[in-house]
Amino acid sequence: MQEAWLQLQCPACSVAWEEQVSDLPAPDTQFVCDDCGAERALSEFMRTTRDLEVLQEFTDS
Repeated sequence: MQEAWLQLQCPACSVAWEEQVSDLPAPDTQFVCDDCGAERALSEFMRTTRDLEVLQEFTDS
């Protein structure tokens, strides 16, 4: 199976990075930005709608 990478961006400080989808929890899980410490639902860190869709597909299966 090919690994999927998602683009994340902190809604508080705008720092952007990529993560492997297999390393991430469910979209509604609280997630903390390593850069500024902002804590929000992981879904709020998804940079694009497609990134959120991919995350949801992986966590639903």
